Amino acid sequence: MLRIFQTLVRWEWPLRALRPLVGPFNPFLREFQRDPYPAYRRLQARDRPLKSPLLGGGIVLARYDDVVAALTDARLSVDRTNAAVFRRLQPFRGLSDDFVAGITSTLLMLDPPAHTRLRRLVNKAFTPRVVETLRPRIQAQVDELLDRVRSRRAMDLVRDLAVPLPVTVIAELLGVPIEDRAHLKEWSDALAVLLDPLQAAEGLAGCQRAYDELATYMRAIFAARRAEPRDDLISALVAVEEQGQTLSETELLSLVFLILGAGHETTTNLIGNAVLALLRHPAERRRLQDDPSLVDSAVEEFLRFDSPVQATDRVAAEEAEVAGVRIRRGAVTLCLLGAANRDPARFPDADRLDLGRRDNHHLAFGQGAHFCLGAALARAEAQIAIATLLRELPDLDGDRSASQWRRSMVLRGPTSLALSW
Repeated sequence: MLRIFQTLVRWEWPLRALRPLVGPFNPFLREFQRDPYPAYRRLQARDRPLKSPLLGGGIVLARYDDVVAALTDARLSVDRTNAAVFRRLQPFRGLSDDFVAGITSTLLMLDPPAHTRLRRLVNKAFTPRVVETLRPRIQAQVDELLDRVRSRRAMDLVRDLAVPLPVTVIAELLGVPIEDRAHLKEWSDALAVLLDPLQAAEGLAGCQRAYDELATYMRAIFAARRAEPRDDLISALVAVEEQGQTLSETELLSLVFLILGAGHETTTNLIGNAVLALLRHPAERRRLQDDPSLVDSAVEEFLRFDSPVQATDRVAAEEAEVAGVRIRRGAVTLCLLGAANRDPARFPDADRLDLGRRDNHHLAFGQGAHFCLGAALARAEAQIAIATLLRELPDLDGDRSASQWRRSMVLRGPTSLALSW
């Protein structure tokens, strides 16, 4: 069954032929990945949320208020192993117990009180102060990456800046030695599949190999930091303690996995989407170039306008009514963050890019207890990268078509973006 769903990702003809199975909302088609917003608007125009067979009888939410309510509803769980569709697909079959434990121990898969405990411990190490101390290094890394391409007068934004920047920053944050960061990128790419498992065309075996290699590497780092702490996040994580509670080895590995995968992908897509938006909206670009102090507001608008994470989901822990629709236990509620952020009932002129938008409580980082742990870091990286690009390369131009997009229903961003100056 999993192979069937993976085929749906790679080939469009089964999706069109099996429309009764997929339903009117079809996030696997190429036109949806290029521009999902017309589909979102159709969903918002419906009287009731769409019920989808792919979600085990669950629903698709596209309106802002409905998404907020779902993300803060205690009856809806993040433990995807309880989903009826998960039990049918059995994606963990044949995988090692260590790997499965690592996946199911991440913050993205835990409900309170386990989530509350782990998040409280992690917050002690992942503070705004840590992010602020990283700003000079983020700036230095952006400068170095641009220096490498400046004389060429051309670059691929994704390859040359949006990908290497977050990987390097996360490596420095964790305290991974420079000589090992190429391996970190390989592991990060492999583990990111778990953010959208249907993209794993060959199953999760490759992801497990990456996890096993990362676990072996990180266990040695954990031991070294316990013996000799440094000023890095791993040292802080292995040292956290509150009322006698500490992080287990599996929890430590799960956190590193989450920081690597989610932190890398989100920031890469944010930078790519932001620069593309500036190319497509020259008046707003000039506005930002004329007033660089708008960069913080601009990044919030980029997050709203074309969210790097387009969707998240919840599983009904009990039979419940969600957005006026009765769903059974084990059904999935798909929350379309990208649609909610373009909901005209919440944001005036929602399809217009407005870098000075004031009332901008977007949902790009989620809502409630599971609000993105690395939001402050992603914001800082995007602010510095975009401000530096516009300052150092004021005449840059590029491919506004961005014809190559991620084949994903969760992550949104161009896979390549040619720039010149």
